[in-house]
Amino acid sequence: MIEINPYLLGTMAGGAADCQFWQRNLGIQCRLHELENGKRISVAGASKLLANTLYGYRGQGLSMGTMVAGWDLKGPGLYYVDSDGTRLKGQRFSVGSGSLFAYGVLDQGYRWDLGVEEACELGRRAIYHATFRDAFSGGTISVYHVNENGWTKVSGTDVGELHFQYYPADPVENPENPVTGSGGKGDAAGDAMET
Repeated sequence: MIEINPYLLGTMAGGAADCQFWQRNLGIQCRLHELENGKRISVAGASKLLANTLYGYRGQGLSMGTMVAGWDLKGPGLYYVDSDGTRLKGQRFSVGSGSLFAYGVLDQGYRWDLGVEEACELGRRAIYHATFRDAFSGGTISVYHVNENGWTKVSGTDVGELHFQYYPADPVENPENPVTGSGGKGDAAGDAMET
């Protein structure tokens, strides 16, 4: 996550250097807008600035897929912006190589009336599955909550810690079919190979 200003956040997918540089550049542009106009920029305006900037570099090797999220006078806003200058407004996005895994969890658990804790847990679980199943996704899950007072960081958790929370490592014994070792009675792998 890149903290653009106290009301705007950006995510990173693609080249980390591209994402950091251009979103920090967006932060500068947002601050200049605020100084020139006497009010902070809207989420739509910030995403449009980023899309226009990236469009100017289209075809020159940038690798970015990002979300710009925030709160302005109209309420919450969420936009997808990529290195081709594409800009989409939406209510939920997943971006990056692990996004298909995250979408699977989001589509299954999303409801329009989720509470803050439920939404944070759904996001955490979606990102966990993306990072666990995709070798190119990051290893830290940062969860933020955005409201009319700006964003607050809810948690920053290592994927390894969440793995043992979601999938405890304690072995469960099956009293009807105890495992007795290689090729022994009750060894399912051995039974399958012998038939």
